[in-house]
Amino acid sequence: MLQNEIKKSFTDLGLFLSQFQLDGFHVNTAVKNNDLFQEEFSKLIELSQSHNGWFTPENVHFAIQSWATALKEENLNKWLSPYKLEDCKPKTVGLVLAGNIPLVGFHDLLSVLIAGHKALIKTSSNDQYLVKFLIKYLISLDDRISERITLAEGKLEGFDAVIATGSNNTARYFEYYFKNKPNIIRKNRNSVAILTGEETKEELVELGDDVFRYFGLGCRNVSKLFIPEGYNFDNFFNAIFEFQEVVKYEKYANNYDYNKAVYLMSNFKLLDNGFLTLKEDTNFSSPISSVFYEYYTSIESLTNKLEKDKEKIQCIVSKNQILDSISFGETQKPNLWDYADNIDTLQFLINL
Repeated sequence: MLQNEIKKSFTDLGLFLSQFQLDGFHVNTAVKNNDLFQEEFSKLIELSQSHNGWFTPENVHFAIQSWATALKEENLNKWLSPYKLEDCKPKTVGLVLAGNIPLVGFHDLLSVLIAGHKALIKTSSNDQYLVKFLIKYLISLDDRISERITLAEGKLEGFDAVIATGSNNTARYFEYYFKNKPNIIRKNRNSVAILTGEETKEELVELGDDVFRYFGLGCRNVSKLFIPEGYNFDNFFNAIFEFQEVVKYEKYANNYDYNKAVYLMSNFKLLDNGFLTLKEDTNFSSPISSVFYEYYTSIESLTNKLEKDKEKIQCIVSKNQILDSISFGETQKPNLWDYADNIDTLQFLINL
């Protein structure tokens, strides 16, 4: 298949996805194969939380609409414009997908196919149904895609390169098992926000979305705040109060109760608003329902610290305090060219 043909299939997929919004199905008569797939996908969305308790309708729809936007032709063209895809020599690329948030591994599949390779996919048990459905829809658009995708049930075998995403523990296994193949191995990362005390309520509400979207399970979720000495958390707590509904979800509430109890039994000093705890801590990875914070004395010293710890950080959110930081509320709206771990996946695939 030619690159333009693959790209057309993905733009058609984006149109299909754009119909499935939180307030209902918005039919687009220009979408292909709606009669075959609309009802099935609607039911799958409804069942997603039974497959994975973290995949609430709101979060699944948010992920779907994010992909609908990303797969617009202008976004695909902007993403692909710097690359020489004609230099790519077709290989088989193994993909070990994560499943912490809906469709989190779909960018790797898109990258492999758009680069002209074949994908050998090991889906996560936590996110297998949505990914497999999108693959089925793509094949319905062009059955040649079926020759480019293989779903692996057991161990990955017969691949030329691999992209694997997991925890720090599984990454050690990946690094050993895939050591003789070109690879990208992704580990745990977290995102941070830098506050000055001068943020508006609107900005802090947006920060709340960076914290609570997907219940904080993504590497792009803010799990740590850097604050100046004497920072008053009142404005922060007032702004995020609108996210209080999060504690009504049983899995989140169980984590909140458990982690708060552990902290209190350990005599840690906590700030708590009934659905989120704040704990002073130098680590980056906070548990679900908790955010760490750390004081800084100057932006210069903080910049040096973040540079030193950059392998642990996915995103930095600030009001232009740090070069290449992103705005409040933007962590879960990555562009196609915002690569995980800042590793250019597409260039890696072209160079194989």
